[in-house]
Amino acid sequence: MNIIEKTDDEIIEIAHPMWDDLIKYSNEGEYGKFIRMFSYDLLFGLNEVEVGKQFAKSELTRSLNKDYDYLGLIRRGEHVTVLYRVTSSKKEGEWLGRMVLGYEKEEVRIFGASVF
Repeated sequence: MNIIEKTDDEIIEIAHPMWDDLIKYSNEGEYGKFIRMFSYDLLFGLNEVEVGKQFAKSELTRSLNKDYDYLGLIRRGEHVTVLYRVTSSKKEGEWLGRMVLGYEKEEVRIFGASVF
């Protein structure tokens, strides 16, 4: 199964709830819940101790607004990148949110996520 074969609407229906959860668990500092939909390859490549420290200390990742603007999709290979404009309740400005989705064992998983 290849996620890029889905329509934009089908991808958005999957992606938005996953992005909502990332924002929620990031703001709450719930690292275990934040990574629960990450792919095995993403988890395997993370230095959990270092990422956990960054996660806990980042003012931005603890103050993301729940309201965001969906910007679009980029399809490549077996993954789709979903782009969002995000803001913070504590920092001025806008950031680009990125979430990479694909299939792992017939289930949609997160292969990358960042705000920059």
